Amino acid sequence: MKRKHEAAPAAQDESEPSDQRIRRSKEAVLAATFTLLTETGFGGASIDEVSRRSGVAKTTIYRHWPSRSALLLDACAKLGSKPLVPDTGSLRDDVSALALGLAAQLAGARWAVVLPSIIDAAERDPEIAALHGRLNADLWMAAFRTVIERAQERKELPRDREPSAVIASLVGPLFYRRWFSREALDEPFVRQVVATALGRAGRKAPRQA
Repeated sequence: MKRKHEAAPAAQDESEPSDQRIRRSKEAVLAATFTLLTETGFGGASIDEVSRRSGVAKTTIYRHWPSRSALLLDACAKLGSKPLVPDTGSLRDDVSALALGLAAQLAGARWAVVLPSIIDAAERDPEIAALHGRLNADLWMAAFRTVIERAQERKELPRDREPSAVIASLVGPLFYRRWFSREALDEPFVRQVVATALGRAGRKAPRQA
């Protein structure tokens, strides 16, 4: 009787619905991967180490993610949710809200490790380069592009201004401040960057000779 009683928990685990077991194992893998990314960057986030930390077999991991890059892409989504696109009716206010949000994310400790390692790995690995491109387009810069293109539609910004160039003038100084000068990414600085970038973007483009 005692053995039967002791065996009951195992039988209960086995009867757990398969979709619930899958969800739990995927959550464990993603949590372990994200922790590794914040500790070591991309270099230390191997499937072997993820398997060891999560307790999930490598065969199971590859069943859900066909490649290491696919797993890393999923884990990187935990860096932050896709920002909501503000719609204040003013390009300056919309961009200021996005830039202040990005500055707050850049100041976080986990971004300090993960983002530079993505950029570094993308130089050598085509899959990581594609991952970086997707993160850049879908997560980090899509909202900036939306508010800029919307401002062009309502003629608040000249249509001959390339959105990617305007975005570069907005986020470039924030990246420089975070990883090169290492000065404070405070609100006065961010608002100054926005004013300067939009001031330049709003001028008429010089005529080509």
